[in-house]
Formats: sequence, C-alpha cells, structure tokens
Amino acid sequence: MTAADNTGRAAEAAEASEAVEAVETVFRIESARIIAVVARIVRDVGLAEELAQDALVAALEQWPQSGVPRSPGGWLMATARHRAIDLVRRKETYARKLAEVGRTLQDAPPPPEPAEPDDIDDDLLRLIFTACHPVLSTQARIALTLRLLGGLTTQEISRAFLAPEATVAQRIVRAKRTLAKADVPFEVPYGAEREARLSSVLEVVYLIFNEGYSATAGDDLVRPALCEDALRLARVLAGLMPEEPEVHGLAALLELQASRIPARTGPGGEPVLLADQDRSRWNRMLVLRGLEALRRAGHGPYSLQAAIAAHHARPVRYEDTDWAAIAALYGRLRELAPSPVVELNRAVAVGMAQGPAAGLELVDALAAEPALKDYHLLPSVRGDLLERLGRGREARTEFERAAALTRNARERALLLSRAERADP
Repeated sequence: MTAADNTGRAAEAAEASEAVEAVETVFRIESARIIAVVARIVRDVGLAEELAQDALVAALEQWPQSGVPRSPGGWLMATARHRAIDLVRRKETYARKLAEVGRTLQDAPPPPEPAEPDDIDDDLLRLIFTACHPVLSTQARIALTLRLLGGLTTQEISRAFLAPEATVAQRIVRAKRTLAKADVPFEVPYGAEREARLSSVLEVVYLIFNEGYSATAGDDLVRPALCEDALRLARVLAGLMPEEPEVHGLAALLELQASRIPARTGPGGEPVLLADQDRSRWNRMLVLRGLEALRRAGHGPYSLQAAIAAHHARPVRYEDTDWAAIAALYGRLRELAPSPVVELNRAVAVGMAQGPAAGLELVDALAAEPALKDYHLLPSVRGDLLERLGRGREARTEFERAAALTRNARERALLLSRAERADP
C-alpha cells in the first residue's frame, strides 16, 4: 500500500468521523422538533421517538458516504416524517383488508404535514404538554422530558440524577406505555385543564434546573448541563406561550439563578456562599435576560421567586442587598404557595433584615415540621443564626447535624468546615 493510499484512507476516515459527529450534533439539537412533528402524525410519543431514531440510523449509514446534506436538520425531519406517513398508510391498508373480511376498524388518514414553522412550534408545545402529563409520576415526567425534549440519553439521565440506568430506562418505557394506555391526546389543552397542566410542565422544568443548580447527592455541587437543559426548555416555553405570565416568571427565575453558577464554586469545586461570591463572575447577560423576562412575568409563585432573585442580582455588593424587600416577597409567596421551605427561606431573609434573633424565632417554630425532618438546610440555617448570635457550641452541633443529613459530598465538607469554625 502506497503512502498516497494511506493518506487517502486517512482522509476518508476523517470525513466519516466528521459526518458521524455532525449527525449526533444535529440530532441532539433537532430531536425534540422531529419527535414532535412525527408524534402529530402517528399520535404515539413512543412510536414517534422510534421513528426519529430510525432517521438517525439512516443518517449514520448514509452521511459518511454521501456527505452531510446542506440542511441536515431538514434531512432528518423529512426522513422521519416520510417514515411516519408510510407507517400510517400501511396501517390503513391493513385496516381496509380486515374490513374486507368482515371486521371494522376506523380509518384515520394521516394529519397534514406541518408546512410552516408555527405549525412545528405547535407540535413542540403539544409534545411538552404530553411528556409532562399529570397521569405520569413526577420522576417519570422528568425522565421522559429530558429524553424527548432535552435529547439526553438514558445513560446521561441516570448519571445526572444518580439513579441506576436500568431504573431510568424502565421509567421512560413505563411512561410511554402509560401515555398510550391512557390514550392521552397529543394536544395543547385549554381553559382550566390547560392551567392545571401548565403547572405540571413548569414544575418539571423547575425541578430539572434545581437538581442541576444544587445537586441533592454526589460529588458535585452543580451540574451545569442540567441547568442548561432546563433553561433552554424555559426559553422554548416562553417563545411558544408568550401570553402566559408565569412562563416568563419561570424563565426569569432560571436566567437569574443561572447567572450565579460561575461564582457558586471555587477552583476545586468547593461551594462558595452567596456572601463570599465574586459578583464580577456573575453572567451579566443572563441577569439582563432575567430582568427582561421579569418585566413580562405575573404574580404567581415563579414570578415572585424571580423577583426575589432580582433583588440579589441587581446590587453590585452583597452588603447592599435589600433583605427587607426579600422578606416581604417571601411573605407574599407564603400566602400564595405555603410550604415549610418557603417559610425557612423567609426566616433567612428576616434574620438578615431584622437580626439573627428574629430569624431564629421563625426557624425554631419550624422544628416540628414533618416535611423538614430530614432537610439538611433547616439545621444549616439554624447553625448560621446561632453562630451570628455568638452561640458557637450550639452552632457547631447544628452544622454537624446538617452535614450528616446531606447526601452531597461538597455540601457536607462545607458544613463540617463551618462547624469547626463556629466552635474550634
């Protein structure tokens, strides 16, 4: 074999590798829209994902030989759509043959293919509402949403939530079967049903972001990829539902919270408390995006949380934070969506605005709350307030208790360090 032959083969291998990389990249970006359009045709989310995967396989087989097409996303969309229409037509043919021998099946012609971008956006909105349907458990909604709309693999989802891959795979399979068995319509609901379903959609996106922003377990405090997926979903929702104030409230909240991520950890991945964060590292573009979204938000729970985040984002210095305004907003949030966690956060703000004794009184009133029994932030907040009151030994006990409750290694190390510092 000549040197020229070797060079030629190396060039072909490089081109093939680039084609495969292009397929995977484009599919990750376009998969949600492809699945949404195909689901509109076949009326089955699980089947739509399979047909989208078929298009991916076809691209992996063809692009390394033929080259990446001029519109790779369009190629994948057209391939998946044509396969969906062929499948529906085959089912119709089968139905007619059964009718000929005395059976009756209802023929359903394939819906018209979406021709305009707005039609595709409508399909994407339908997919979001379907994946987050209340008939599914919260964990199933999260897994299915990340799979269909986030483009994550089962392995990536299992790694993000520290769950066995087999468990996540089962959740996704069961979720698809449940949707099919319940005959959940592929549509965007309206009226009271839409309001109820929208809260489910927003909750899923919010939970995905929270797990990325402050991981409940594992060795990393932050998982930026999960935050990015949730933020992208929130932006998509804001674009698809511009008339819904609470959608903009959630988008504003996630933009503002995400702006702090670069400063939340130190060089070694250790947590950095809000008071100690270098605010020059906050992403000002995300802050501006969040404040802009907040102007379009309403007065719901996510909008109120976004308003609280804005009070943290606007000041250049931590010392200039308007804690009284934050405490008042938490008071409004408590009235709208009462929960022990909201009250604990209000206690923190009151402790900053009125002094640690006032905050400690509110925290102590939460001691008997069953929902906070194993919540590590309750003793953590109490430890902080006790430390500020000069009660170091008690503070140490609280920090150690919080460290024993958390499943996140980074948080545990920080809490133990604070325990040592409170009472050396």
